[in-house]
Amino acid sequence: MNDVAITTLLILSLFAILGSGVWIGLALAGVGIGSLVVQGALVAPFVRRFGETAAVLWGLAFGAAGFADYGLAPTGTLFCVGIALLSLWGLSWAASQGLMTRHVASTEQGRLQGLDGSLRGIADLIGPGLFTLTFAHFIAPGRAWDLPGAPFLLAAALQVAALGIATWGAPKWPPKLPNARGAPAKP
Repeated sequence: MNDVAITTLLILSLFAILGSGVWIGLALAGVGIGSLVVQGALVAPFVRRFGETAAVLWGLAFGAAGFADYGLAPTGTLFCVGIALLSLWGLSWAASQGLMTRHVASTEQGRLQGLDGSLRGIADLIGPGLFTLTFAHFIAPGRAWDLPGAPFLLAAALQVAALGIATWGAPKWPPKLPNARGAPAKP
């Protein structure tokens, strides 16, 4: 899910659940603070302790949980739990960049970044329409039940798919830890 779609859906959902501009502003500030704390204080220690692969996998899992919370939360308080969960999605961003850059030669780094930017551009193009249509479909008049959180549930499903792909393509995890003398542990 791209940043434009996340922001748009977040504001609409916050308005529906919280109803007040002040609460929406506070919730959005919480999103920013959560991202700041995760990126500034948690990513590096997490990667040092558990490795980049674990950071990617846990980040994607937290992202799926956060989007699912957004999609199902019946109250503002429960919706705010999703802010904390989705902030932890940030564990995966820097770690995935580190993993990708190590898998290509130094002469290919520009191509890798170009590919990454292109894929983000495609997501920015497709995301708003996809999530808007999903939202419209699930709140259309005449439905037996409304599911305004459906776009977030779709995002959670996409995160679960990404987690499956990352798990399948990830190096063996958890990595073998060195023994007390610093030599790699025997299998």
